[in-house]
Amino acid sequence: MDLMLVKNRRDGQAAPMMDWQGGSGRHYQLSLENLDSFVMHDADVYLIAKGSYVLWVGTAADLVAEPNSRVRFRLALDCATQAFRLDAPADKLASIWDLQDAVPAALAPASAQAA
Repeated sequence: MDLMLVKNRRDGQAAPMMDWQGGSGRHYQLSLENLDSFVMHDADVYLIAKGSYVLWVGTAADLVAEPNSRVRFRLALDCATQAFRLDAPADKLASIWDLQDAVPAALAPASAQAA
């Protein structure tokens, strides 16, 4: 998995970024979050993963408004190895849908990378 460092928009510190490829073939630059202490912000989308397997994708609002999402989020945190943040996407619902089937770009099949 390829990591790069970019400036974190909130505190100016360098944040590890990882390229994930959504089910549609679109690429997303996700910021790596500290799994034990990350704080969710309203505008952002979060991805909880175990290795390259997506366990949960959503927003802070999903946890407040949807009991089922809250249950899936808690279960995901129990076995997750990583948490990622997508900064304020223009279309949250489309991004969430696409990231449900995402994989790290380095692991994406060659046919999906050509899309």
